[in-house]
Amino acid sequence: MGRSPNTISLEIKTNSVGSEYNARKAKAKSRLSRRSRRFQWQKIEQHPGLRAFIIAKLEEDWSPDAIAGYLRCEQSVLPTIGKDQLYAWLYSARGQPYCQHLLSKRHNPKKRPEKKTERVMIPNRVSITERPVIASQRGRTGDWEGDTVVSGKRTGGKAALAVTQERTSKLLAARLIPNLKPESFTRATIAMLAGKQAHTLSLDNGIENKQWQGITDATGTDVFFCDAYSSWQKGGVENANKMLRRYLPKGCDLGIFTQAQVDDYVARINNKPRRCLGYKSALQYAHEKGIYLNSLVS
Repeated sequence: MGRSPNTISLEIKTNSVGSEYNARKAKAKSRLSRRSRRFQWQKIEQHPGLRAFIIAKLEEDWSPDAIAGYLRCEQSVLPTIGKDQLYAWLYSARGQPYCQHLLSKRHNPKKRPEKKTERVMIPNRVSITERPVIASQRGRTGDWEGDTVVSGKRTGGKAALAVTQERTSKLLAARLIPNLKPESFTRATIAMLAGKQAHTLSLDNGIENKQWQGITDATGTDVFFCDAYSSWQKGGVENANKMLRRYLPKGCDLGIFTQAQVDDYVARINNKPRRCLGYKSALQYAHEKGIYLNSLVS
């Protein structure tokens, strides 16, 4: 018959009439069973005691799930009913007056959105778990982390700040960008890495990082992406953002600042002695380690 033995066994067990399986009777029984399942909520109307119990508990602010669970587990007098059938009764004309006792007071079931085709936000992304161990352990210079600082929502501003920080020296760079479009972030990041050692760059999964391949093509830097909701995997640049917020308060419109102002703020941070660097500044440490590939400081 081309069917699993389990399927045939279940069919005989479910749709036999008495101890005999008859195909015609089985088909009728199956059709009736499917029709009955559509109206199982009618059990409530057919049992006045069950209906009265449900209404009383709804008025006591019990949820349909709590009522169904109690009927199933805590008593054996009243018939049991599933929460789905209970909701179906509530959403019907007979049960709708009692929806006012639900937490949501909803008269109709909430429509679930259709599952959309999954979009690939970051094409060909490479997980941070594949980043070289030497980079993860800060065993060399030239490994960077990147992030963005955005304008406050209430300001309506679209300007943002592209930020990079070298993991070992804490050397910071920041560029104002007009928006969070991938083109803007990619150009700014390429400019910030130019003239510096850059083996790897670790980013989050924001849409601004969609054109990461352009960074690799322009600078030769391997780009890796953090796991979702794991900003701690690039904690260095997150801490740098916190220091930048001293000058660029959270909620402000970044469009009111100039690149010259941002450069001044970055210079203050890069020239500040850091305990993690033996009280050397990030700029001093970067020069000593040869992070700058030429004598110009960008």
